[in-house]
Amino acid sequence: MTPRQPRIALTFGDPAGVGGELAATLLASPEVYAGTDVLAVASADEVDRASRHANVSPEFADRIGAGRPVLADPGRRDPLPDVLGRVGEDTGRWALDGLRHALKLVRAGEADGICFTPLNKTSLHLAGMREHDELRWFARQLEFTGVTSELNVLDKLWTARVTSHIALADVPDKITADAVAATVTMLDESLRDADIEHPRIGVAALNPHAGENGSFGRQEIDEIEPGVRAARESGIDVAGPFPSDTVFLKARAGAFDGVVTMYHDQGQIAMKMMGFDKGVTVQGGLPIPIATPAHGSAFDIAGTGKANPQATFNAFRLAATMAARRMTQSAHK
Repeated sequence: MTPRQPRIALTFGDPAGVGGELAATLLASPEVYAGTDVLAVASADEVDRASRHANVSPEFADRIGAGRPVLADPGRRDPLPDVLGRVGEDTGRWALDGLRHALKLVRAGEADGICFTPLNKTSLHLAGMREHDELRWFARQLEFTGVTSELNVLDKLWTARVTSHIALADVPDKITADAVAATVTMLDESLRDADIEHPRIGVAALNPHAGENGSFGRQEIDEIEPGVRAARESGIDVAGPFPSDTVFLKARAGAFDGVVTMYHDQGQIAMKMMGFDKGVTVQGGLPIPIATPAHGSAFDIAGTGKANPQATFNAFRLAATMAARRMTQSAHK
């Protein structure tokens, strides 16, 4: 029996932002989704509107496997919010409905992974999302209680973080040896899912100069170093902690495939400086591959067709690669 292609559910993001036009551009680019079956999670009017904004004309098939995307309409009762450049409960609800339908497709075995275009967290919260971010929302929907982290990907460099969307003042108390080891392990597994067979991981310090032997804080001595050591003893190729102002210089020079940072901006600033228009966010640790462009919903250019689709293309390809890897692993069990 010939193995089938991976199937990716593509959602259109926040209808007030650039998500729709990015999705439409991808659907009109067969070279991007070659080797993958695409389920476009959208209504026909949503596709039409997004296609006008992007000035493209995607072609659809009436069945999966025919070489073109298929429409997977969530069947929403509400009309498409025909607005641009604003937050709102209606746009947040529309976006959440799309994500729920994508998860439904995965649970039913009709999709193997998800790529979603940019969302707006304020709109999602207005629509009732209680979690801090999409990652925690996905985890709750999937009833997943394991280790998770947003992973940021730029070309072949990945980052994970021990803490994420919390106040900077709360970070030090969350840095524990167990949390560091668990994040390193999760990043190692994710890199292997992306076909990196022997990942090399560097870990950033929390304090200036990696604490300078305890002069500027003891987190490196008491928590980060023991966490790195535990991960190394489990068989992972990991080193650190390194001062956070130099660890990305080492990574950019090819020393590491992935970097574990201690808090959100420690890694995000470096990654976005190196390639804002290309970066991808992976919802790391979840039982299914989920990826999205690392940039936001860009309300200021929504509807103009100016949004750069490269990060969306990269996110889609990465979701497909991870899905294919997991399909292969499942077939060999």
